[in-house]
Amino acid sequence: MTQNSPRRIVVVGGGPAAHRFVEAMCSRGTVGTGRFTLTVLTEEAHLPYDRVALSKALTDTGVDLTLGEAALWEQDGVTLVTGARAVDIDLGTREVVTEAGGRFGYDELVLATGSNAATLPIPGNEHTSVYRTLEDVWSINRKVAELTARYGRTINAVTIGGGLLGLEAAAGLQSLGANPVVIDGGKWLMGTQLDEGAGQAMGRLVADKGLAVHGGVFPAAVLTEPDAGGARVTGVEMADGRIIDADMVVVSIGVRPRDELARALNDRAKAEAAAAAGMAPAELGETDFVPVFRMGARGGIVIDDTCATDVAHIWAIGEVANFGGLCVGLVAPANTMAEIVADRLHGGDAVFTGFDTATKLKLSGVDVASFGDAFAKTPGALEIVYADPARGVYQKLVVSGDARTLLGGIFVGDAAPYTSLRPLLGRELPAEPGAYLTAAGGGEAPDTELPDDAILCSCNNVSAGAIRDAVNGCGSCEGQDPVQELGGLKACTRAGTQCGSCVPMLKKLLETELTKSGITVSKALCEHFAMSRAELFEAVRALGLASADEILARFGTPVPALPADGAHGAAGTRAPLGCDICKPVIGSILASQHSAYLLDGGRGTLQDTNDRALANMQKNGTYSVVPRIPGGEITPEKLAVIARVAQKYGLYTKITGALRIDMFGARLEQLPDIWKELVEAGFESGHAYGKALRNVKSCVGSTWCRYGVQDSVAMAIGMELRYRGLRSPHKLKMGVSGCARECAEARGKDVGVIATADGWNLYVGGNGGAAPAHAQLLAKDLDDETLIRYVDRYLMYYIRTADRLQRTAHWLQDLDGGIDHVREVVVDDSLGIAADLEAAMARHVDNYEDEWAATLKDPERLRRFRSFVNAPQEPDSSIVNVSERGMIRPATGDELAAAGTGPVLLGASIPLRSTD
Repeated sequence: MTQNSPRRIVVVGGGPAAHRFVEAMCSRGTVGTGRFTLTVLTEEAHLPYDRVALSKALTDTGVDLTLGEAALWEQDGVTLVTGARAVDIDLGTREVVTEAGGRFGYDELVLATGSNAATLPIPGNEHTSVYRTLEDVWSINRKVAELTARYGRTINAVTIGGGLLGLEAAAGLQSLGANPVVIDGGKWLMGTQLDEGAGQAMGRLVADKGLAVHGGVFPAAVLTEPDAGGARVTGVEMADGRIIDADMVVVSIGVRPRDELARALNDRAKAEAAAAAGMAPAELGETDFVPVFRMGARGGIVIDDTCATDVAHIWAIGEVANFGGLCVGLVAPANTMAEIVADRLHGGDAVFTGFDTATKLKLSGVDVASFGDAFAKTPGALEIVYADPARGVYQKLVVSGDARTLLGGIFVGDAAPYTSLRPLLGRELPAEPGAYLTAAGGGEAPDTELPDDAILCSCNNVSAGAIRDAVNGCGSCEGQDPVQELGGLKACTRAGTQCGSCVPMLKKLLETELTKSGITVSKALCEHFAMSRAELFEAVRALGLASADEILARFGTPVPALPADGAHGAAGTRAPLGCDICKPVIGSILASQHSAYLLDGGRGTLQDTNDRALANMQKNGTYSVVPRIPGGEITPEKLAVIARVAQKYGLYTKITGALRIDMFGARLEQLPDIWKELVEAGFESGHAYGKALRNVKSCVGSTWCRYGVQDSVAMAIGMELRYRGLRSPHKLKMGVSGCARECAEARGKDVGVIATADGWNLYVGGNGGAAPAHAQLLAKDLDDETLIRYVDRYLMYYIRTADRLQRTAHWLQDLDGGIDHVREVVVDDSLGIAADLEAAMARHVDNYEDEWAATLKDPERLRRFRSFVNAPQEPDSSIVNVSERGMIRPATGDELAAAGTGPVLLGASIPLRSTD
């Protein structure tokens, strides 16, 4: 390397720690600029992904767990090499050697090799599965499906290990349709994080979830019997002689550091020392040779507080790093180590002070958290405990001897105080400890003002002060405007973007800072309504209001009467109430609750331009015509109608990604004539103009495709005809795929349905608009009737509770409890409103009428479709419309001459307005 060459940094490992290190380096602007280059070697085939969320991939094999943006790996100076397993480090040449024989030179080497799933040294272990990588959980998913199909019954899936990952694995197996059984050698579950009282409460909650637990005895063997040239699992033999029936076994008993590179170098050094002394390596004593790397007693490469190993220019971060005798498999310390090494390589002095072992269980319906000195090992520590075994509730705070300083805590069954207490670890509590045991008094934890240096997000080491800086507009992004919404705050600071446990506190801090800044944190819809959209929706529904005037009079802000001088109307006349925010919302609420014609009864003034014209206005003032083509299925005869209409009116045609044919360039007064021909041919409005269902995209499904397992076309048509015209806070798009190949891109839709051999998987909350989002699995293997019932409930719950113009993806993100809460409401009917939601949808379906068909029947409604109030009913044939690809342009001289004395339409510079 020449003096001016960039320093070569090689990272071995492609997990979260490696990803954070690359992010930390690139954020400093020195990678690819002549100072540093980065090469990341990962043995997996994927971009670095979120291992914390592996349980999602167990139940949804299509979920995308990729960390951050893929663009990170496309930056100059960054090279990601997948499928590259490092097998050796050549210290002499400073090169990393891969299994394929590749050699990668380094000036700085960062070992981020992570850990392996621990296995059991018992007979039959080779027939078990582990729970560590994407391939592991995908394999488990396939095995459950294969065994269930083979045996024709619910299989028994045993998970060995009652810790965090073991319980998540068991819950995932249950959601896949297996009968879950947990074996744990400890006297109670999660023995590393919970004391006995908490463990007992945990056991009750887990039992209530339907997970059978065998505790206090270790497994002795995995039993098998010959099967088709191999072996199949039949059970697990316990140390006390019991046999537990099992069709498959998943081992999740912890992890072991991937420290084989360091051990290989140590073994080589030992062999060389033994050879020099004329001895066998086993004959050397501990003081007879110096290892290259110091290793922990239970594995891991020993580091100092700078994350440096014993070898110059070699660092270790994440689960492979042993600090203070410990290797910890949590994302927060791994992220911290990555940031420290990046800082050190840039001349900084950051140090690692120890592990944050706070944990929160990600198991639906089981609220568990543990942090700090949970076992009260600190001398003089006091334990303040509330326990209710019957309810499965256990809350404990560990404080200093004077009962002031928070040292740790455990929460089971009700972990609500965890989010506010976790950042106060090691600090004086603002209230007496017992006040935080909310389960005892039934109230909320005291309000807590976090100091600036308190770490709010431990995963990303984000302090409360950094959050305040971002909210007040002086965060890490130079010139940054104040952040006033949760999504922007997460994007700016990275707080809440990994495990998510800090999001409630993050939201609370955001609202507190906005209030301090004089910015009212209000749910008001606008200046005319103090209610949020969801509150207004419920109020209108409860009172049965059916008109805008009733809503405005009942809930709107009063407007002073006009002066009595006659200049602006009669004395005492109220000025018009409403604005561009609340009027469309009122119109949408009324349309969602009543199936009356959208523009009658004064409701036309509530709509925007597109809804008033029942068409989308384009940039040149003309409109598009979009007939509905349910599921994308269309006959040749109907295709001919569209072609004829487009030719007749000179419309530009475009096949869209929504499986429809758009026709552009229609003038306002032409719309009724165009739609008359379309309606007579059997078409109806495609609602491309409204905040409503746009379309249901479909592949060809089992009717034609050799891979299709269900009739996706029929399902898509049925869904589109059911939900057509359904008004909502934002437009809705749906998709139905006939198999897992996902040709309809259902997981990119607000509602996505994917066929399986056993029914339909239902995904919700995709799309996201400008911020694309993948849909999340709500329920799986549904029959047709259940699928539709769940979609009915989901859509109506969204329509009732979402904010104005809030897409389903953002609604799910902001909703307390997210997808788990929605699942409880939609699938489990936790709020007891399922029947009401279904009835509301049934009313919509029963009362639906195509808006264009209704318009054409009524001459008064047709009066809206005139360019000017005094325009004739029939179009002026002397107007010349010159267009290319549907775009109106000024006429040329020749075109003017050809038009004779008639006027030429040179453009639509004046907005076309309806008479409403």
